[in-house]
Amino acid sequence: MKLSQARIYGGVGAILGLVGGVIPYAGGIVSIIGVVLVLVAVKYIAEETKDESIFTNYLIAFILAIVSIIVAIVALFAFIGTSVLFHPSEIKEAAHLFSLKHLLLGLVAAIIIFWILYLISAIFVKNSYYSIAHHTGVDLFHTTGLLYLVGAATLIIFIGFLIIFIAKILEIIAFFSLPDELPKQEL
Repeated sequence: MKLSQARIYGGVGAILGLVGGVIPYAGGIVSIIGVVLVLVAVKYIAEETKDESIFTNYLIAFILAIVSIIVAIVALFAFIGTSVLFHPSEIKEAAHLFSLKHLLLGLVAAIIIFWILYLISAIFVKNSYYSIAHHTGVDLFHTTGLLYLVGAATLIIFIGFLIIFIAKILEIIAFFSLPDELPKQEL
C-alpha cells in the first residue's frame, strides 16, 4: 500500500519539482511542494523496505542542498560587505559602492561553495536511489542517482544542468514505475 502511495507522491512531486523552475512567480512554491512530496515518497519507501538509510540519505541530501544555497548567498553578501568595509574610499561615490573585483571574487567563492555542498548532497541522493533500486527492482532509480551525481559534478562547467534535467525526467519515470509490492528477495 505504501509503495503505491510513494509512486503517486514521488511521481507528482518530481513533476512539480521539474516544472516549478519554469513557472513565473509561484515556481518556487511549486518546487518546494514537489520536493516535500518526493521526501514523503522516499519516507514511505524506506518504511516499506525497512531500510531507514534510504530516508536518512535523502534527508541529508535535502538539508545539504538547502544549506548549499544559503551558504552561497551568505558568502556572496560577505564578500560584498567586506569590499565596502575594507574599501571605505569607495563609499564616497554611490556608483562605486563595491569594487567589481571583490564582487567577482565573492561570486566565484559563492559558486564554488555551492558546488561542493551540492556535490556532497548528490552523493547522498545517489546512495538513497541506489538502495531504492536494490529493494524495489526499479533499476531506473540507479540510473537517476548516477545522473544526479554526474550532473552535480559537471555543474561547474554548465553541462551539469542538462544532465540534472535528464535525471529529473528519469526520476519521474522511476517513481511511476514503482511496483505495488516489493519483489520477493531470493535466498
